[in-house]
This record gives sequence, C-alpha cells and structure tokens, in this order.
Amino acid sequence: MKRTNAEIRKQARHALETHWADAAIVSLIYFVICPFIIWFSRLIDHQAAFYIVWSLLCIPLHWGYTTYFLLQFRAKDPKYSQLFIGYADFRRIFGTGFLQGLYTLIGLLLFIVPGIIRALEFTFVSYLLLDKPDMKYHAALRESRRLMKGHKMKLFMLYLSFLGWAGLCVLSFGFGFLILQPYVRTSVAAFYHDVTDADAAKARAQAG
Repeated sequence: MKRTNAEIRKQARHALETHWADAAIVSLIYFVICPFIIWFSRLIDHQAAFYIVWSLLCIPLHWGYTTYFLLQFRAKDPKYSQLFIGYADFRRIFGTGFLQGLYTLIGLLLFIVPGIIRALEFTFVSYLLLDKPDMKYHAALRESRRLMKGHKMKLFMLYLSFLGWAGLCVLSFGFGFLILQPYVRTSVAAFYHDVTDADAAKARAQAG
C-alpha cells in the first residue's frame, strides 16, 4: 500500500519513539567528525588533494550515517559503530558514492534543476548498497533511478515538509538539527520501504 507523506512521517516518528536520544547522539558524532575531516583535509595545501582526501574519508562516513536510520526504522537497534561500517567495504561504498556525487555535481553545474532531479533519483543508492551486498557502482545507480520513477515529486514534497522545522532549528542555534536530521532520514528510509514494497507487489502480480 502506498502511503501519504504524512503517514510516512508518522511511521518515522514511531520508529524513533524510544530512540530519539540515540539518534541525537549518533548525529552529534557525525556532525563533530565532519568538520574535523574538513580541517584535517585543509592541512593539505593543494585544492585537488583536499577534495580527494575529503571524499575518501566522508563518503563511507555519510553512508554509515544514512544506513543507521534505515536500520533504526527496521527496529534493528543499530550501534553507533554503524557510522564507520562503510570503511570495511571501502571500495564498493566509496566507488559507488563517488559516482553518485560526480553525476549529481555534473547536473548541478549544467543547471540547478537537473542536479536536483539527479539527486532525487539517487536517493536509494545507500540503502541498496546495504540491502544488496553484491550490488555496486552503476548497477546501484540504475536501480535507484528505476525505483524512483514516478516518485521524485513526492519525495521532493516530503523534503519540503520539513522546512518549517528547519527554521525552528536555526532559531535553536542549530541544536535542533540533532533531532530533525534523524526525523528526516528515518522518514526517507520509510519512503524507501514504501516504494520497494510496492515494487515487489507489482513484480509478484506480474509473475502471477
């Protein structure tokens, strides 16, 4: 059953109901490490080298942070160490994430709108890498694009629904983002489940 965005947000709140503290802590760890990586990369006095080091360190970390909330939505009780799991499968995670970022950047450089569309199309890449350990690189990008067909506007509206909360977070000197980020990311994880469940039901109907 395809759910409305309001129902998806409700699912996310339910998944986080007794885990807001852990979600805030893992977000705090992530937000502390990211500036440190930027500072560390800046020690390299060469722009190209800076971006290389930054991407090598940040892409697996970002994957770990994103998938933490997918596991949280599934009530898997993920550990904080999930943040760093991407480094254990570095080649697959980094290579796919690098391509994802590259194609999104190209879209943004051409025109803003194509870049936003590309980013929306690639939303499920991190989740697919977690769910399908043998999938990588362009296969993951293609599968994410396939799943997102017909769903990009709905996902875009889901993101827009958090704008008011983002404004309140700014007024809280940014501390509110420790709560908002888990809410957004768990909602997107719920969105992923809604889409993949519908896709699986469609495949069963066609096979039957």
